Amino acid sequence: MKKTNASILIIDDQEDILFASKVFLKKYFEDIYTLNNPKNIVELLSKKTIDVVLLDMNYRIGFEDGREGLYLLKEIKTLSPKTVVILMTAFGKVETAVEGLKNGAFDYILKPWENKKLLESVKQAVDKSRKEKKTKNVEIENDFFVGTSDIIKKAYSLADKVAKTDANVLILGENGTGKFVLAHHIYSQSERKDNPFIAVDLGSLNSNIFESELFGYAKGAFTDAKLDTPGRFEMAQNGTIFLDEIGNVPLHLQSKLLQVIQTKTVTRLGETKPRPLNVRIITATNLNLKLEVADKNFREDLYYRINTMEIVLPPLRERNEDKIPLAEYLLDKMIAKYGRDEITFDKKVLEQIEKHAWNGNIREMENKIERAVILCENNKITVSDLDLEIITAYEETPDDIQLSSVEKAAVEKALLKNNNNVSKTAEELGLSRGALYRRLEKYNININ
Repeated sequence: MKKTNASILIIDDQEDILFASKVFLKKYFEDIYTLNNPKNIVELLSKKTIDVVLLDMNYRIGFEDGREGLYLLKEIKTLSPKTVVILMTAFGKVETAVEGLKNGAFDYILKPWENKKLLESVKQAVDKSRKEKKTKNVEIENDFFVGTSDIIKKAYSLADKVAKTDANVLILGENGTGKFVLAHHIYSQSERKDNPFIAVDLGSLNSNIFESELFGYAKGAFTDAKLDTPGRFEMAQNGTIFLDEIGNVPLHLQSKLLQVIQTKTVTRLGETKPRPLNVRIITATNLNLKLEVADKNFREDLYYRINTMEIVLPPLRERNEDKIPLAEYLLDKMIAKYGRDEITFDKKVLEQIEKHAWNGNIREMENKIERAVILCENNKITVSDLDLEIITAYEETPDDIQLSSVEKAAVEKALLKNNNNVSKTAEELGLSRGALYRRLEKYNININ
């Protein structure tokens, strides 16, 4: 039987699982790789082209909720978007696996698996990988939408200037405004572009694994530390590390992060000798860090360390002239992804796109358009396909309704409903906490 020319990576901390799956799959596929430590994913994916990853969802003793697997799934899809991921989970943990499907996994396998089911799933994943590689290649570093509005051109002009330096950069903006894309653009324009770019979503890091994930650990540092393992900072040596959602780091961990940035060294857990670091640091958050500093939620000294240069990405509602060109760009991207024939927007859809507030910004638009391409019939995307019947942006009327009074009333109503809880109110209104604080100040709303 001729083997399929495909590369499969199996990641599990149980050697018997690795051995059994490798022996079985080796009969059908050319290249089978195994890892018993998920910390080595970054290094392997930087050296090998992997078609399919079989990813276990739990690694550390005492942590069996599958969150590690979801975090690793996101990391794999960030490092290698075209790699197809199959999750492996024990019976009774299916809910977490289903969450993984929503976050980009292709399928999940229950352990212990049936060989027939495993083979079928891997074959389908390989087919999907092949199809994706045949589609139009849309690489983040040289093909992405910027826009023509003055406010976005100013942000990218500033990014291009700072890219040539080693200055630390803080990117501010609401969720979905493209902070990761801008960070990668800065990296790709820098002198470090031939060295690693390591992205870390600090918001999804459990505080229990924060230090081991970022700073690494020595063998024996804790119960499940089987090997000496570098952290994300060391993996980014001579390159760039992007720390997303830095505003969500708890205060007691901010001091540890500050020490690494100040001393340009990192000490692995279980060791005492610092290791020198040569990395460029880019951070991002959807919070207003000045307000967080004022509220004692964020260290002032850390704020100034990461904020040598600050770049603000505007929300899509402030870039009205970019909405339709962005929608057309995303449509082309989805047409290529799904191999569909030429699809266009209905005229009424373009009107909806321009009027819609897009509180979820670029990410919301991309999700809506992807859904529309899947549902579209007759190569014409309709209003119902895009699911934008409710227009969330207000239109001016002849009576010149004061939008500020409408917004103030909405904020006050949401605060009353949530007993003045800022976080819950911001979430209900689709705002960041910083954006809500600005409105409280603007409308002189007292929540004490």
